Amino acid sequence: MSKRNSQASKQAARERIRAQQEAERRREKRKRSILVGASILGVLAIAGGVSYAVVQNNKPGYWDEAKDKKLVKPANTTGENGTTVVVGKASAKKTLKVYEDPRCPVCASFEQAVGPTVEKDLKEGKYKVQFIGATFLDRNLPGEGSRNAMSALGAALNVSPDAFLAYKKALYSADNHPNEQEDKFKDDDLLLKIANEVPELKKSAAFKKAVEDGTYDRWALEMSKTFDDNKDGVEGTPAFVMNGKQLKGADGKNAPMSVQEFDKAVGEQLKA
Repeated sequence: MSKRNSQASKQAARERIRAQQEAERRREKRKRSILVGASILGVLAIAGGVSYAVVQNNKPGYWDEAKDKKLVKPANTTGENGTTVVVGKASAKKTLKVYEDPRCPVCASFEQAVGPTVEKDLKEGKYKVQFIGATFLDRNLPGEGSRNAMSALGAALNVSPDAFLAYKKALYSADNHPNEQEDKFKDDDLLLKIANEVPELKKSAAFKKAVEDGTYDRWALEMSKTFDDNKDGVEGTPAFVMNGKQLKGADGKNAPMSVQEFDKAVGEQLKA
């Protein structure tokens, strides 16, 4: 091979190597561009997802929006927002205020143990009962069962005071009242199933529709506000007030939780 041919061959080899290296650099550049682009898209997607989640989390919830719903007052109520609920004989001279939260397990214990005594006293006209409903457990646990059950109680009250009392008793019964950590009262189907234990509600299409439509949701919020703004110094449930005084059990601190304690506390106030 001539020297000239040898030099030409070496030059051609060097050109091929440079071409290969340049092609490799272009491939690497394209690869980096693709990776960077994908990374940017990924960051944008994550940021978009986070932004969407933030927006969704900051959107008003159903019960926030319910504050602006039209207020429908149940029948058998009085007061500006229909939150004065008094049951019993009109001839009864004194009124027992009963503060309860539908999810409250202690309220359920009271209703199961002492509820029949209150029912008997009402029939005998010893006193009237003013019901003040609370829903603070929805904030503390959290959930929506207290508010949803309160709305259903409004639907029952719209049927009749007797239906209201019977439904409240059914909600607090040992068979139906859930653990407060389980937000079961948020389920309309469960509330309607329990209502079937009350003949007056079982046959009421209006009651069923009101529960399903949330007719008294705004009223439930107004009732809850009545509890929050109470002037009796009540901060928890159950609580009982007569003559402006909170009734206490034997320990002098908590609400009376037995028939004996309740009868004694109420008896003292009936004589006052």
